[in-house]
Amino acid sequence: MSQTTPREAPTTSQSHASPRRVLSDDLLKTLHSRAGGYDRDNRFFAEDLEDLREAGYLRAAIPEERGGLGLTLAEVNLEQRRLAYWAPSTALGLTMHLYWTGPAGDLARAGDTSLDWLVEEIVDGKVLAAGHGEPGNDTALDDSLTVAVPVDGGYLISGHKIFTSLSPAWDWLGIHARDDSDPDHPKIVHAFVSRDAGGVRTVETWDTLGVRATASHDTYLDDVYVPFERVVGVNDVGAVPGGYVAGIFPWVLPLLGNVYLGIGRRALDVALDAARERTALSVGGAAVATKPFVQYHAAEAELVLEGATAQLDELTNGLSAGVDYGDRALLRLFAAKENGTRAARTATDLALEIAGAGSIHKRNELERLYRDVRAGAFHPPNSDTVRDFIGRWALGLL
Repeated sequence: MSQTTPREAPTTSQSHASPRRVLSDDLLKTLHSRAGGYDRDNRFFAEDLEDLREAGYLRAAIPEERGGLGLTLAEVNLEQRRLAYWAPSTALGLTMHLYWTGPAGDLARAGDTSLDWLVEEIVDGKVLAAGHGEPGNDTALDDSLTVAVPVDGGYLISGHKIFTSLSPAWDWLGIHARDDSDPDHPKIVHAFVSRDAGGVRTVETWDTLGVRATASHDTYLDDVYVPFERVVGVNDVGAVPGGYVAGIFPWVLPLLGNVYLGIGRRALDVALDAARERTALSVGGAAVATKPFVQYHAAEAELVLEGATAQLDELTNGLSAGVDYGDRALLRLFAAKENGTRAARTATDLALEIAGAGSIHKRNELERLYRDVRAGAFHPPNSDTVRDFIGRWALGLL
């Protein structure tokens, strides 16, 4: 299979004529060389993480004057798409760090000093992770099965978190938990848990179909003390979070869409290379690329990727430019994540049609990409939640 430099994904508009890049082609090739082994061995991308830390990527979204690289939301999204093209699990895992760092950088850029401690930790190379998933909780951030008990100076947090990507490496785990100390007015507490806090335990449960190198193991919190200084938001159960926590949504949803879009783009490029190289008796020994239905599948895949790429680029450029999307903001974020992940699955499925039966061999990169891209539908908000929200919004039922 061709290992050429990826073609540039088309964009509908650019906030910068030449978006700034952190990840060199050489670095991306190095990360790509490890991806198959990580997947085969179900091993965390530890070496990739160190290379990305060394490149400054963990602090990409922090303003330059605060020690970061100063990339915009749109630029980080483009870099994540490039990273996912070569190393899907690494890109997905890093998303769970970047979506916390992005709004922290936004606050710092606006002169808000309330999270200076977190900005300093990010600049120092610390890894942030997401502790939102819980078994049996299908309400995302609206509620929690994790308990927050107020004590002198903070909270004691107890609960079971799942899908904790970056489990072997995180320094700070962003969590939400329920405070029922006032039964008539229960609250959701958003806070960061330190890896060094007593009562934190990781159980290695991650052995999955795809994105295996994310090491998204289970995390148990047993009376973990979190001081008030590490609390980043409190809201009523069921209410939309405000402030810093609200700021994660414009970051995480396009990032997820772009990660999976990068996977879909890679799958199609691998398949197109295969179609040019493979020959078929039915066309007189000519390349499979000359067959009309191969051309049809290629066109279908390009069409779905083009639409999702344009949508994500328009949205992330708009968000970076400060466009106010009004009451359509959440709809647009949900749609970008949903359409990006769905387009990636469609393009990858078509890629296997183009490349043929050899795609299902373990030695073929397409086999891994096919498995990796399936996970896109399950990230909150999942496809059912997206349709529930958008359907009720469109019918005026919200």
